[in-house]
Amino acid sequence: MLDATLKQQLDTYLKNLVNPIALQVSGDDSKKGKELRALGRDLESLSDKITVSEGSDQRTPLLAIGTEGEAPRIRFAGVPLGHEFTSLVLALLHSGGHPPKVDPTLKAQIEALEGEYRFQTYVSLSCQNCPDVVQALNLMAALNPNIQHEMIDGALFQDEVESRQVMAVPAVFLNDAPFGQGRMSLEEILDKVDASGADRKAEALKDVAPFDMLVVGGGPAGAAAAIYAARKGIRTGLVAERFGGQVMDTVGIENFISVPYTEGPKLVASLEEHVKDYGVEIIAGQRAAGLTADGSVAVELASGATLTSRAVVLATGARWRELNVPGEHEYRGKGVAYCPHCDGPLFKGKPVAVVGGGNSGIEAAIDLAGIVEHVTVVEFADSLRADEVLQAKARALPNLEIVLNAQTTEVVGDGNKVVALQYRDRASGQDHRLEVAGIFVQIGLVPNTDWLKASGVELNRFGEIAVNDRGATNLPGVYAAGDATTVPFKQIIIAMGAGAGAALGAFDHLMRSAPVESTEEQPRLRA
Repeated sequence: MLDATLKQQLDTYLKNLVNPIALQVSGDDSKKGKELRALGRDLESLSDKITVSEGSDQRTPLLAIGTEGEAPRIRFAGVPLGHEFTSLVLALLHSGGHPPKVDPTLKAQIEALEGEYRFQTYVSLSCQNCPDVVQALNLMAALNPNIQHEMIDGALFQDEVESRQVMAVPAVFLNDAPFGQGRMSLEEILDKVDASGADRKAEALKDVAPFDMLVVGGGPAGAAAAIYAARKGIRTGLVAERFGGQVMDTVGIENFISVPYTEGPKLVASLEEHVKDYGVEIIAGQRAAGLTADGSVAVELASGATLTSRAVVLATGARWRELNVPGEHEYRGKGVAYCPHCDGPLFKGKPVAVVGGGNSGIEAAIDLAGIVEHVTVVEFADSLRADEVLQAKARALPNLEIVLNAQTTEVVGDGNKVVALQYRDRASGQDHRLEVAGIFVQIGLVPNTDWLKASGVELNRFGEIAVNDRGATNLPGVYAAGDATTVPFKQIIIAMGAGAGAALGAFDHLMRSAPVESTEEQPRLRA
């Protein structure tokens, strides 16, 4: 089942098992059932602390993992490979007593949860967002006997996907009721199940001392800014709703200089590790809600807390641009999707539409054409904006159609899910109805700057933060970088460079404003 490379990797990881663990395989005679049994045998052969027995779960194929002598609390319905292979490895380690890398405060919060929590998460193995949710819930199950979690491969259990109307992954259910959809961090999950936990965090932030430099945003620009600031030996903080930003939703990255190929989540993990190496204080799970600059800069958070700093770098990035037509919000997650890699497998054998004819739209259409019955690309302009090589590949596919000069006017649903897309021919004015099960929106990005509209920070007509060549805004001590700014060409490598430049510009401002003292925790270094 596992190739030699994976076995070698697993052999290294499984040496960290402290306690014996028991695996139960509920298989069947299907191809996936046989694969899961083979995977169980491979795992058993790699460690004397793993035993495998036949399970009796009604849902098959299924792998249950538990500490020996205890009922299993972690289950994988399907074969946990692809993006979920890491989830499997971590589940084995945590069930076997290997200490998890989790903040002690969060660990204590998980262990203190009372009540019964039975989580189920529907995923697709091609989804790069799903593992974060699966791993967070598996960790909770490993730490608290009141919690169970089951990952379910939606491609293998289509009947359940249909009956529960799962049309976007990850989709989480708690005690058989919808709990959440899309990427969620461990902190976000805990905030939902432990309401008082969010209040405690907000209260704790009131005691945080002012920073020399505070970075708002955890994407490539924010990470670079935090690293360059910390290297100057000043007290640096980074506050973000989630670390990584849009990069976490990027599958393949092939233009990051000196790295021929990587994936978004892998790059984000390296960025976060690098930021932590410099002792930057990361405040995660917090959304910026307002800013005032009067000598020092105050960043108000949606939780009610306020952080202050002598200088701030705004790096809040961008989000998917929406269609803003009737039905879009109502059917978001019920046929309207923004990530073809995550949600594409849920539409296997069905017709779908992709709105947008740029690179992202045509790439999405090409990927989807290998999964779905038929793809229709709906483009507003009278020509595609994608690179010619992508256009040629798309036009060569027999189940891909391109409609130009088409204005999307409505998402049509039956009350539960998408059934059609309505568009208008911009030349003739004639309305058309396109029968589809899914609509993938790929029309670019919009900057995350709504929270700055009352701050006095200058924004252009697109909502981008106006900056000069040093990353400075119109407010003293307030700098900005990345996709949220007027800097052209929204690329990872450009955002990183802009983040570094903004941090250096902000540091220069601090030096010219008042003496900067080094901290004991962060020895002063020079770039």
